[in-house]
Amino acid sequence: MGALARLLGRRTGEDAVHGAAVAAARGPKSVRSPRDLLHASGLDTPQLRITWLAASWLLSYPDAAVRERYADLAELTAPLPAALRDAVAGSLEALRAMDPIALQEQYVDTFDTRRRGCLHLTYFSHGDTRRRGMALLRIKQDFRAAGLEAGEKELPDHLPLVLEFAAAHDPERGAKILRANRPGVELLRLHLEEIDSPWHGVLVALCATLPPLDADDRAAVLRLAEEGPEEETVGLDGYGLDADAAALGGQTFAASGCESRATAPGPVPVDLLRGRP
Repeated sequence: MGALARLLGRRTGEDAVHGAAVAAARGPKSVRSPRDLLHASGLDTPQLRITWLAASWLLSYPDAAVRERYADLAELTAPLPAALRDAVAGSLEALRAMDPIALQEQYVDTFDTRRRGCLHLTYFSHGDTRRRGMALLRIKQDFRAAGLEAGEKELPDHLPLVLEFAAAHDPERGAKILRANRPGVELLRLHLEEIDSPWHGVLVALCATLPPLDADDRAAVLRLAEEGPEEETVGLDGYGLDADAAALGGQTFAASGCESRATAPGPVPVDLLRGRP
């Protein structure tokens, strides 16, 4: 916790400087449209799409098909600003240097057996509570509004899935999902930095596509680091959830990862949405 607090404290000054510069450039405060929020990081839409797609590939379970995509990432990320390109390249170099079996084992250990390494966004914001079913339903509705259906084998908040949705289908809705779960994304970045993970550079690039942390976000990250996501022992039935939300909430209790005490059941690749650009 001490390291996380120091890291957040260091970023506070950076975010304040960045936020002041952005505010000065924008002039008087006004209601901002979804498109304004989409570009709050200063990146244009093609740069956002490229970063999100690269992050989706690199955060997916590294089976043979995913590893084959690694060869295309240098060309894909060439148009990015140097800082983002270098962050992605650092992770890519580390992952490609690993033995494939060792890489798969480290992926499972990193993302499926540690609570802070969870790739399910709503786990950070809602934990194992009945509110999570509604949060999952809202994400599923965003997919449907873009003409897509998430598969039944994975929850719609799985980060590689959300990133591919944002990159290949609907940047504004995808960015909205990421912003709504900003503290969890930041905690994941800090955790990967703490354990010196080869995937840390991917989260650095991802966070660079999002607005800087505000005071509420930093407080939420610290609370998550100290207390962890919320837990709830009661069931989901009888609390006003519709059937779809209850079903999605029920799936969260059957999910195998995101728990420090969980035992990894073995690698299960994510079946991502199709329709890549």
